[in-house]
Amino acid sequence: MRVYGVIPARLQSTRLPRKLLLTETGKPLLQYVWEAARKSSELTDVLIATDSEEIAAVARGFGARCELTGEHPSGTDRICEVISRCGQDAGLIVNVQGDEPELDPANIDEVVRALKACSAAPMATLATPIRSLEQLHAPSCVKVVCGHLGQALYFSRSPIPHVRDRDEEEVLAAASPWLLHVGIYAYRSEFLSIWPQIRSSPLEQWEKLEQLRALEAGIRIQVAVVEHRSVGIDTPDDYARFVARTRSV
Repeated sequence: MRVYGVIPARLQSTRLPRKLLLTETGKPLLQYVWEAARKSSELTDVLIATDSEEIAAVARGFGARCELTGEHPSGTDRICEVISRCGQDAGLIVNVQGDEPELDPANIDEVVRALKACSAAPMATLATPIRSLEQLHAPSCVKVVCGHLGQALYFSRSPIPHVRDRDEEEVLAAASPWLLHVGIYAYRSEFLSIWPQIRSSPLEQWEKLEQLRALEAGIRIQVAVVEHRSVGIDTPDDYARFVARTRSV
């Protein structure tokens, strides 16, 4: 079975303009993600999907396979276009976030294996235990609740589940019931062929979480739990800390 890793790459971003092309470490931020994806033992091929000629030129310059797309409302829709055009032999497709330069290739392997192991699920994602109250209450940190078989029940920017009768710090110090969503997805190719026809849902619009469209449509999302997540680069401070970590190695 061929497994494609696709990195959606937009040039513009609200809080850190042109972040994927920042080069203070000596190479573009996007290149770190591509190099990490290429180390995955589960991916057959890795390509970058972008609507920017500039990103495409840079990506091809460091050796990446790159496909130009039209404008799309989400990375998933961008992947749908690319796979329909040049990935028709793919059995599974992984959506790799382009702004996570410290991505662990083992997490790519884990999400692929989670989907392979659950024939009832057309898509899979990852989560990791929440270990701080800051993460628990930050709206930017998406939480997920799962069933006994690992299926996602709900995603939210609010703390879920709500612990009614116990102190949150005590719960965290013991065995945390809270899971932080890790934004990497694996899809079956047949699911991506129908995704553009699934209309945006109220839950998706309220929470601003695309995965709720799938849950509201009755689509199972299988969740595998990993020990660590990579950190996304969203702000100038995020990037400055990444540069500092890179230089200290």
